[in-house]
Amino acid sequence: MGVTSTHFAKKVEIAAGNRMPSPHKVLDPTHSASAEKLCALAVMTKAPRAGHVKTRLVPPLTLDEAARLNACFLRDTAAAIQQACKSGACGIGVYTPTGLETAYVGILPQEFRLLAQRGNGFGERLAFAIEDLFRCGFGSVCLIDSDSPTVSANAYEQAVTSLSQPGDRVVLGPSDDGGYYLIGLKKIHRELFEGIDWSTERVFDQTRTRAENLNLELAILPNGYDVDDRGSLNRLYADLFDNRTPSNLAPHTRQFLVELVEAGGRERIFAVQ
Repeated sequence: MGVTSTHFAKKVEIAAGNRMPSPHKVLDPTHSASAEKLCALAVMTKAPRAGHVKTRLVPPLTLDEAARLNACFLRDTAAAIQQACKSGACGIGVYTPTGLETAYVGILPQEFRLLAQRGNGFGERLAFAIEDLFRCGFGSVCLIDSDSPTVSANAYEQAVTSLSQPGDRVVLGPSDDGGYYLIGLKKIHRELFEGIDWSTERVFDQTRTRAENLNLELAILPNGYDVDDRGSLNRLYADLFDNRTPSNLAPHTRQFLVELVEAGGRERIFAVQ
């Protein structure tokens, strides 16, 4: 499979300037439409522009490389989500900023829909995304990060299955850094997003405690990990090129890392034993 062009960031800016129509349907929560009570598998995303995404990976990456890697993460995550959408679910890109809808052409599958983010802080954006997707008619909602390309379709399928069961509940996909890569709900519970110490190792535990205090049944998915610094980038490189790793896991990210190495970036970017 191919990877995002080296001129991706420039193409995004050109497309935005031309205001080309997006091939993805953009949802409007103010005009409720039936989503047939599907589960929304919604990935939270920023348009992958150089200097706006994955800046903690610069260095060792360049700004352009970081944006291209971010696009690969998003393509792999979206592909896994799409695989989990065979029945009872729908893929969504919850994006920012508005006006760059065409940035997702060739990254998100055409079956995906888009929903603009709103709110200020991170917790507020998550809460509004949940609220807006329910207003669009979805029966349950999972918010998914775009920093965990090695999470498999099976984890998303487990989330959909859990949320299809009777009774109110919350589904959490824990990350090794103490956060979570997925939160799934059947109803809006704003308390899950208030008073949380975001971007710390306390996020998962605080959210779990809040769910228990709300008497919500809790389902825990397999662990994943975010790739947002040099250490986790090295872990990703080691994992994807381990002979025990399935060859179909994160193929776009894997191919991009191959191209980096072939271009002489291994010593610059990765820890070489």
